[in-house]
Amino acid sequence: MAAKKKKVKVQLVKGMKDILPDEQLYWNLIRTKVENFARNYGFSRIDTPIVEATSLFKRTVGEDTDVVSKEMYSFVSQGGDKLSLRPENTAPVVRSYIEHGMLNLPQPVKLFYIGPQFRHDNPQAGRYRQFWQFGFEAIGDEDPVIDAQMIAISYFILKDLGLDIEIQVNSVGDSASRTEYIKILKKYYQDKKKSLCKDCSLRLNKNTLRLLDCKNKKCQELAEETPQMVDHLSEAGKEHFMAVLEYLDELDIKYSLNPKIVRGLDYYTRTAWEIFECSGKEGKLNALGGGGRYDDLVNILGGRETPAIGFAIGIERVIMKMQEAKVEIDKGRGFDIYIAQLGIEARKKALNLFEDLRRAGFSVSENMSKKGLKDQLEAADKKQVKYTLIMGQKEIADGTILIRDMESGVQEIVDYKKVKAEVRKRLDRNIAKNLKLKK
Repeated sequence: MAAKKKKVKVQLVKGMKDILPDEQLYWNLIRTKVENFARNYGFSRIDTPIVEATSLFKRTVGEDTDVVSKEMYSFVSQGGDKLSLRPENTAPVVRSYIEHGMLNLPQPVKLFYIGPQFRHDNPQAGRYRQFWQFGFEAIGDEDPVIDAQMIAISYFILKDLGLDIEIQVNSVGDSASRTEYIKILKKYYQDKKKSLCKDCSLRLNKNTLRLLDCKNKKCQELAEETPQMVDHLSEAGKEHFMAVLEYLDELDIKYSLNPKIVRGLDYYTRTAWEIFECSGKEGKLNALGGGGRYDDLVNILGGRETPAIGFAIGIERVIMKMQEAKVEIDKGRGFDIYIAQLGIEARKKALNLFEDLRRAGFSVSENMSKKGLKDQLEAADKKQVKYTLIMGQKEIADGTILIRDMESGVQEIVDYKKVKAEVRKRLDRNIAKNLKLKK
């Protein structure tokens, strides 16, 4: 006798998330909002593979960043290639920009994306190991008005989604001024090394700017007295940053200066910002995303020197904050018609009627596997349809169909051939009635 196979419990991988049907309303709203902003601001969609060469991220994000050194999902393919699931999407977009000759297009090239990223981070509320972002990238222009527009897009998308948003902005300088500032920062921390947390002790010489945004309380206290980057910008850098702030003032965007905003990736230059939701307990701000300039990145990846700027926002975090804020979601248009059938022959005819009505532009629903009329009417009621079309053996023999008004319960027999016209007449009457009530 064969041994029984042991049942294995199948469950979600740690740090991953199912996006269930009820939550898709939020996702659809965000996708629609992002696509509308993209169209209005002249951005075109780009989708890059979720798998890229590991070297792409080591060269751009930085080997000494937490993202590359601790969080990337990396592996060697069967062909011996060193590959990684993308931990962020700016480097892949720039790789595509260079590889497909977009440098020869009118600049700036404006691109946006919506897709998953992967980091082996500690899972917590709103943060997953596969997490979705939407992002905007503008490659090929260094004018500060582009910086302000990108900040504005990140701000107004979230405002339009019903959230209370604040931008915190800083300048991390160009390559030359940042190099000088890092020397000053190292000197400041030199006699304070023993007070740094373990991670910051390693960052001091490898990724010095990250000391400014460490979450360790002692490190935060030390960072309060550090020299500020804005005091060490070149003249051109100061002029650029001041122009960005003037544009933000003109747009009436709620922002504050924060010298600790440095972003966690090596490729950032000049303008950097983070996007916060303001409804946290005791005034606590909740980070939703961020962005900045990366004027050296195209050059690092083999292209000519090309200024660029972009941002990305975490969709799961945005949805979590929308739910906490009880943002009302439009559930969209309900169904106008439900088709109920009784008997095999009626079911066959109902299948064709459904397709006929769908092609004619009606919003129509059904549950063909249900047999009892009571069950089907209950299903129609739950879907809040306006009219149910009922078809049984008698209706087939007579060439008729029943139209049931789901609100009043009144039923009327009509000629099957005229069902589309009869339903349209009733729906139009319904619309007119609702308009009159609104007036």
